[in-house]
Parts: sequence; C-alpha cells; structure tokens
Amino acid sequence: MAHDPVQARVAAALTGVQNPRVGKDVISAGTVADIHVHDGGKVHLTVLLRQEDPASLPREIRAALKDVEGVTGVKLDIHDPAAADAPRHAPPQPGMAPAAPVAKPRPAPQSRQLPHLGHIVAVSSGKGGVGKSTVSANLAVALASAGHRVGLMDADVYGPNLPRMFGIAGQQPLVVEGKIQPVPAHGVRVMSLGSIVERDAAAIWRGPIIQKIIQQFLNDVEWGQLDYFIVDLPPGTGDAQLSLVQSVHLDGALIVTTPQEVAVGDALRGAKMFEKVGVPVLGIVENMSYFACPHCGERTAIFASGGGKRLADELGLPLLAEIPLQAGMPDMSETGVPVVVGAPDSAAARALTALAEAVQQQVGGQSVRLPVIVG
Repeated sequence: MAHDPVQARVAAALTGVQNPRVGKDVISAGTVADIHVHDGGKVHLTVLLRQEDPASLPREIRAALKDVEGVTGVKLDIHDPAAADAPRHAPPQPGMAPAAPVAKPRPAPQSRQLPHLGHIVAVSSGKGGVGKSTVSANLAVALASAGHRVGLMDADVYGPNLPRMFGIAGQQPLVVEGKIQPVPAHGVRVMSLGSIVERDAAAIWRGPIIQKIIQQFLNDVEWGQLDYFIVDLPPGTGDAQLSLVQSVHLDGALIVTTPQEVAVGDALRGAKMFEKVGVPVLGIVENMSYFACPHCGERTAIFASGGGKRLADELGLPLLAEIPLQAGMPDMSETGVPVVVGAPDSAAARALTALAEAVQQQVGGQSVRLPVIVG
C-alpha cells in the first residue's frame, strides 16, 4: 500500500473515520478491507458493514476521501460479513420471525455491466405524492434538450404514470428481432409498464415478478447508446429498489421530498437505504417548495418550509433544487407536455433545468459521444 502515494493518502484519510461499534478507525477495525486505486484516481473500496454498524459510515468514508489529493472518484462495494457467514438454511428460532432478506453485494466487475446505458441515475422518494415522476420526466427531457442521449425507465410498477406525462399513453412499444423498442417522446426513449398493461389493470406484483420486469427492461429493451439513463422508482424501499441495485451499477440517486416533516422522515429512510447498499446519493430535491404569485411574485410556503434543507443538512448532502408549485403544470402533465417544454421560462422549469445541470456535474460532466455509424 505504501508504494502508491494515492493509496497511502487514502489509507491515512480513512484512519480519521471511526467505527463506533468497535471504537477504532475503519482501517484498524477491518471495516475497510481492500483499497484499490485505478487509473485516473478512481478509488474502489471493499467495506464490511454489519447490521449493527451505523448506516452513515459509507457517507463518512466518502466525505473523508472527497478532498484527498489524486482521488477523482470513490466506489464502495459493501458486504455484510455476518450475513455471508450465516447458515443459508438455518430455521428461525421458536417465537422469532424469519430474518429479512439482505441485498446481495454487487461485485466490482459488475460496475459497468451495461455500459451502453451511460450514467445511471435513480430518482426515488420515501412516500408517494411528492412529484417524483414529474421530477424524473422533466430531468430526462432537460438532459435531452442539452444534447444528450437519454433513456427513461419507469420502474414504478405500481403506478406507471410516465406514458401519460409524455403523451404516449396507449402506444404499444414495438418488438423488433426480439428486442423491445422504447417509445420516443420529447427527445427521450421511454419504457414503462404503463405502455404494456391495461390502464385499469391492478398491479399485484410479488418480489420475483418485479425483479423479472426490471431485468427485462434493462436487458431486453433496445436502448441503444445512451449518455444518461434515468430510473423512476416507486416510493419506499422495497423490491424494485433492491432489484435495481443488485442488477446494475448506479452512478447515484436523487431523493425527492416535499417540505413537510412527514415527507422528510420517509425520504430520510430512502436515503439511508441507498447508503446501506453502497449507492451514492447525489442530493436532495425539494418539490412543491412554495407558490410564487404570478402577479406580484410573493412566495407562499403552502406545504411548510425548509424540510428539504434540514434533510440535506442531516445527511451532509447538497440541496440540488427547490421546485415551486407552477400554475398550469398539472394540466401540462395530463396532456403529455413536461413543464421544461411547455413553459421553459417558468420558475419550475428553470429549477428543473438547473437540477439537470447539477446532475451532469455530479456524475462527471458530459459523456464522450460515440460515433454514429449508418448503414
């Protein structure tokens, strides 16, 4: 380790991060088991995180390496050693509920399993009704408007609303040579369960079915070469989230909340889940932050105020956007016109466009364009 100066600086920085469970730094405690520095300063760490360890440890490790000279990026491969050592078929003890399933750690070679998808960003929320799909749709369109090739996967299998938001409801995707073709809309390639099942079909899905749907959307859809791949997740921390992080490497996640405390508390749990499985949270997006009077410009905090900022501060993350309520925005969504297209000069559209710019900066800037081969 000492022969590589960057590796030595990384190790030194990690000695300042304490694991309170054992009262030692994460190097001495064996919490960080391996340190690898790849070309260009990309650091890959194996982290042995037990259930009783603080969920904030991955974030503290990332923060400790943020300003280390020579480090350009950090990837964490998180394992639960206790789960790995436990008997696979041990029956629960009398009077005890079976242990909850633990997400399988993603091995390092999987980190670019689907490189044609480009930068993969999940949009998540702790609860429904906070405007997560609206953020996903407008983020994707804003990135496409900036000249990027963008795919949008609707993983919200319980409430797939993106077809309506993009004006493609009722359009069945084509299948060409065994590959499902995403439906293009507003410069974005869209794939949603809402384009396949009937509008009034009840989504009664068990975990294995959800996993198969996500696998099919990732592997059997002809996405082509993308720069950004946005995934609109269902609310909460359930099967869809775990299936996604087990299936593909995520560059990061956005947590959407509204200002009131009930939404913030749920969003906190969502952020902790991503930390636990080693997915970096890019930042917090506060939707419905305020209403700006179109006549006098006065701001009114309809759903309380400051919740997104408090959540960001608690997690040590940036507050990437405060998106106001926008007159006419629900009508635009109903008619399939994202606000960044229908009212690009509005306060909400400007906030969403700025969010897209922040996401580009967070995940490494613009992607290298591949040559387009015709014929």
